[in-house]
Amino acid sequence: MNLHIYTDGASRGNPGPASYGFVVLDGMGNILHKEGRAIGITTNNVAEYTAVYEALKFVKNSLPSKYSSIILKADSKLVAEQLSGNFKVKSKHLKPIIEQIKILALELGGITFSHIPRQKNALADSMANRALDSPTL
Repeated sequence: MNLHIYTDGASRGNPGPASYGFVVLDGMGNILHKEGRAIGITTNNVAEYTAVYEALKFVKNSLPSKYSSIILKADSKLVAEQLSGNFKVKSKHLKPIIEQIKILALELGGITFSHIPRQKNALADSMANRALDSPTL
């Protein structure tokens, strides 16, 4: 069975108050988990990568099943392309979290990273924005 993960990061200001959101669905489209959290003051790129990291960490630690494929969808073209290896990572402050993501991806048997339009990422976006609006979520 396939697993689909939608991720989004938000920052009001860049840097500014930031959060992440993600949604994990099974291959039938059933929501297995959704989460959003405030992460303090940081940049939008850090928030986007934190969403990916937290989503993969959740899958590794909380979902016992092995999936035939895991597809992670992000509305950040930079995130999707850098994690796919198509774009170089130039920002030194992003390299540590990207390395952690790559390790998790290998432990999970590989991830397909893809870019999607923002309008197809509404649930992850709403989780990130709800976390910014009420940081205690």
